[in-house]
Amino acid sequence: MSDLKNDRFLRALARQPVDRTPVWMMRQAGRYLPEYRASRAKAGDFMGLCGNPEMACEVTLQPLDRYSQIDAAILFSDILTIPDAMGLGLYFETGEGPKFKKTVHTAADIEALPVVDTRSDLSYVTDAVSLIRKELNGRVPLIGFSGSPWTLATYMVEGGSSKDYARTKELMYQHPEVFQLLIDKLVASITDYLNAQILAGAQAVQIFDSWGGALSHHAYHQYSLAPMQRIVDGLIKENEGRRVPVILFTKGGGQWLPSLANTGADALGLDWTTDISYARQQVGDQVALQGNMDPAILYTNPARIREEVATILAAYGKGNGHVFNLGHGVTPQAKPENVGAFFEAVHELSESYH
Repeated sequence: MSDLKNDRFLRALARQPVDRTPVWMMRQAGRYLPEYRASRAKAGDFMGLCGNPEMACEVTLQPLDRYSQIDAAILFSDILTIPDAMGLGLYFETGEGPKFKKTVHTAADIEALPVVDTRSDLSYVTDAVSLIRKELNGRVPLIGFSGSPWTLATYMVEGGSSKDYARTKELMYQHPEVFQLLIDKLVASITDYLNAQILAGAQAVQIFDSWGGALSHHAYHQYSLAPMQRIVDGLIKENEGRRVPVILFTKGGGQWLPSLANTGADALGLDWTTDISYARQQVGDQVALQGNMDPAILYTNPARIREEVATILAAYGKGNGHVFNLGHGVTPQAKPENVGAFFEAVHELSESYH
C-alpha cells in the first residue's frame, strides 16, 4: 500500500532490502505498561477490553505512542476468541490465566461444536481491526493473528493451560478420528477468522502455535503442521494491491524449520532456544525469520540488553529477511524503560547489517 509511511516490516517479510532490521514485540500491548493496566481497569476485565473495539484500538496503539522505533502494530485480542465463539465460555482468573466453563471430551461434544462464522460470531474483532487501521493512518502495518488448531484444541480439551496436555493427548492417541474432527473444525474456523481480519485491514497475519513443541515428531506433523498448512493454503494471498504475508510460530519447534518453511508461509517465528544462524542455514532464502531474544533479558539493564541484541544481529548476519522480536511474549515483569532500550538497540545496531 502506497499510504504506508513505514513498510520496513512488510519488506523484511518479503526478503526485500531494508535500511535497518524491523522490530516489534509479541504481547507489546500488555501488562508491562502502566497505561495498559489503566485501560484494563477501566474496561473491568480482559474480555471487556478485547470485546470493545475502541478500547482494543486504544491499547494496540499505546506501545507505538510510547516507543517510536516499533515497525508493526499487532491487533489486541486473544488466541482463545474462537473457542469462546464456539460456546465454551472463556473467562480469566487472576494469576491463573484463561479458563473455559465448558470443555470437549467426546465425539458428541465435538460434533456439537459450530464452525465459527467470524462476521456474525466475532464481529468485535473485525471491527477492532478496521478501527485500528483507520487510527494508524499508515504509520506502520497491522498484524492480525490466531492460535493454531493444535494449541486451541489443548485449551478446549483441558479447560485451560496445562503442563502435560494429558487429556488432549489421550483423546488424540486413543480416538484419533474424534480428535481429527476437532482439528478440522478449528482449521475451517481459523481460516475464516484470519481471512476476515485480512479483509478488515490486517496487512500480515501470524499463527501462534504456542504448544506445538509438546508433540512428538509424528504427532506434530499430523496435528499441528498439516492443519497449519491447510490454513496457509486457504488464506487470501493479496489484498489492497499487496501480498499479505503469513508468519508461523511454533514455540519449541526449532527442529521442524525445514518442514515449516515448506508450508508456503512467508516467515517463521523462532523462540530463544534456536540459534538464529542455525535457523538461517536450515531455511536459506526460502522464508524470512522472526525472533528471537529471550524475554527474560528485559529484566536486566540497557547495557545487557544492547549486548544481547548485538549477539542476535551478528548471528543472523548481513542481508534481508530478519524481523527482530522476542522468542515469546513480553512478560508483565519487564520494565518499560528496558523495553525502550531494546527497541533503541535494534534500531541503532541493525543499520550496519543492511
